[in-house]
Formats: sequence, C-alpha cells, structure tokens
Amino acid sequence: MLSRNRSYEERARAGRVETRVAKALLWVVLTFGAVSFLVPLYIMLCLSFKTNAEIGNTSMWSLPLHATLANYRTVLTDHDLNFIGKFFNTFFLASVPTLASILTAALVAYPFARLQFLGRDKLFVLLLSTMMLPGVVTMIPGYVMYAKLGWINSYKPFVIPAFFGGGAFSIFMIRQFMMAIPREMDEAAKIDGATNAVIFWRLILPNCGPVLATLGVLGFVGGFKDLMGPLLMLNDPNLMTLEVGLRSLQQAHKTDFGLLMAGSMIVLFPIFVIFALGQKYFTRGITLTGGK
Repeated sequence: MLSRNRSYEERARAGRVETRVAKALLWVVLTFGAVSFLVPLYIMLCLSFKTNAEIGNTSMWSLPLHATLANYRTVLTDHDLNFIGKFFNTFFLASVPTLASILTAALVAYPFARLQFLGRDKLFVLLLSTMMLPGVVTMIPGYVMYAKLGWINSYKPFVIPAFFGGGAFSIFMIRQFMMAIPREMDEAAKIDGATNAVIFWRLILPNCGPVLATLGVLGFVGGFKDLMGPLLMLNDPNLMTLEVGLRSLQQAHKTDFGLLMAGSMIVLFPIFVIFALGQKYFTRGITLTGGK
C-alpha cells in the first residue's frame, strides 16, 4: 500500500515537473517571437528620431543622442507628399468598405447558419471554393470590368463591391460564430411572433460583437495597408493613399533613412491604435469561431 502511494506521488511529481518545463519552453518561444517582431520596430523608431549625420556616425541599435522631430515635421508638411490628405483618403478606404463588408457578410451568413433551405450546404461549399482563387488571378479581369464601367480613378471599385456579400472569409467566420449561438433563442422569439428579420437584427447580430470586431480589425488593417489596389485603380495624386505616399517618399529619398523611417512610423501608428483597441475582441472572436 505504501509503495503504491509512493509511486502515485512520484508520478504526480513528475507530471508537475513536466508541466513546469513545458510552460518554461512556451515562455521562451513566445519571448523569442516577441523580441523578433519588436526589434525591427525598435530600429525604425530610433532611426526616425535621428538626423542623417547621427545615423551615419552611430549604430542603428543605439538610442538617439539628440532626438529630433524634424523627420516627422518634414513628412507631414511636405506639399508634394501631402501625407495628411493621403491619411484621410486611406482612412476612408479602410473604414467604409470594412463596415459595408461586415454588414453584408452578416446578412449572407445568417441564412447559412440559422435557416433551412434547399441547396444550402452546396451553396456554402461553392462560396468557400472562391477562397481558393488568389488575388492575382482576378486582378486583371477586375480591372477590365471596372474600366468598362468607368470606375477607374475613383473610389467606386473599393466601396461598391463591399456592399455585395463582404467576401467568403467574412461570411465563413460569421456563420461559424452564429452556429454557436443557442437555437432556443430563435424558437422563443418565433413563439412571441418575431420574424427572421427581427431575430437577426435584435438577437443574433448583437451577440456577434466579437467576430464582427475581429473582422473589423482585419478589414481595416488590410485596407489601410493596401498598396496594389490604389496603384492599379487610381491615377489622381489627390486620391492616393498613405502606402502610395510612402512608396513615393522611398523613391524621392532613397538614402534619407530617418525620413523613410518617420514616414513608416506614421503609416503604422493608426494600425497600432486600431489593433490595441480591438485586441480583446479580436482574440475572443478568433477563439469562439474555432480558429484557435
């Protein structure tokens, strides 16, 4: 009996040791990953506050000896770059299509998640199959279609398609989240005389906050960092976005690293703010939709 208890205690002790070792290894891996991502950001931030002379005479790892905002001032006040105007253009192209795509994706996902109709599963599989097409395949046909519609050099190619479903990925994420909501809510609402529209707007959609916030963060970041779309669809410099402005800055000041890093930090700052505000909902939305 004593030997049996002793062997049980030894196994329990060994299990606790293994758990501690696993946690320690996990922390090491996470710390290494975090440092790997933060090091380039640290270098960018340091260089953005240095003058060209200091960049040439000091290491890129060193903190600024005489920190200056001259690089940021130059980027923000340069009339040719027009970073402030490009910021509002970028914010519009990142926010309006994102809101439109989230709303329409929720409208499309609701029947797939909560209603029964003929061919529902086959239509959903067909919808998911569109995710297999890479963007480069539809780039030229899309440009030709928008050119024939007369939408080139306007924001219509970015805004109007967002009102037609929101994309297969968004529909899939919202559907998965809606399927986890108890169906007893629908049945109770129908007993009280609620229609499917009322159930969607008053019951289902308010409970989809985490996944909507997740898609909002992903959509905003994707729209804010989009370079190829504005380059392909827009010709007017007054309609261009920050990514295009950053590319112009790189071409005009190839060796002015402080200026380039300041422009990069200005472009990244709104993304940091949006992700920081939506991080809690982003993590919860990814978890609850099964994408752990």
